[in-house]
Order: sequence, then C-alpha cells, then structure tokens
Amino acid sequence: MCIEYIKSEIITAFKDVKLKDGIGLWEAQAIDDYENNDAQVIARNKDIKDNWLLLSNEDLFHCDSSLSYFDAQGMLFHIPAFILAELNGKLNIGPILPLTSLAISNPDIFKLLNVNQKRCVVMFLEWCAAQHEYDFDKSDIERALHEYWYKN
Repeated sequence: MCIEYIKSEIITAFKDVKLKDGIGLWEAQAIDDYENNDAQVIARNKDIKDNWLLLSNEDLFHCDSSLSYFDAQGMLFHIPAFILAELNGKLNIGPILPLTSLAISNPDIFKLLNVNQKRCVVMFLEWCAAQHEYDFDKSDIERALHEYWYKN
C-alpha cells in the first residue's frame, strides 16, 4: 500500500475532528511533567484545538510523550497528526506504542474513532508491519491488529 494513499485517507477521515474538551498536546506535556492545575491551564491555552493539520512536526517531535496522557477526545484529535508525522519520518518516537499497547490495555482510548478512522489506523499499522524498520514492533502490531483493530 502506498504511503501517499494512506496519508490522503487519514486526512479525509479525520478532517473535521476538533479537540473540544479533550486533553491537548501541551496540556498532556504539563500532566507528564507533574505540573499543577494552573500550569496545566496555561499549557492548554497553547494547544491547537480546531485543526489538527496545524500541529507542527516539531511540536509533535518534542511532545511525543503526550500520547500517553491523552483522553479519548485528545487521542482522536492528535493521532492522525502523529501518524502523518511518522509516515513523513519526522518523529523520534512514533505512535506505534499507543496504537498497539493501549489498544490492548486501554481500548476505551480509541472509542471515539469511527469505522473509517479505525480503517485508516489499520492501514497504517499494516503498512508498518510490512516495513523492515518496524521489525522490532511487528509482533506487537500484529497482536494489536488481531486482538483489537480488526474486531472494532
């Protein structure tokens, strides 16, 4: 499957997603840094909330640990940006871990993804499983596909 096709499908499937009251990128960083509530509010004010395509690769690179602190709405809003950045080779730590381990241990984190959005995640994971640079993750990817993504 072609990377450009996957990117196009992701952009289409997630185009209207907004952050709403979900946990944002910088808010999640503040949570990860054990910041107090006031600092988390200040961080949230920095968050992009209406168009995930505006999330910069640089911010995603520096905030990759945010993936562990999103709620379901935050994950819905940010996961397409992280996937695109991964496909473009712009991340240090990509979205493979949350898309595999969280799908098994905390599947509710993906409960807001619709069928088409989940299909895009499946395409991405299948593409990753076919690439040599993901050999280390291949068994986790295949497990998540069979135990969660193909069933939901």
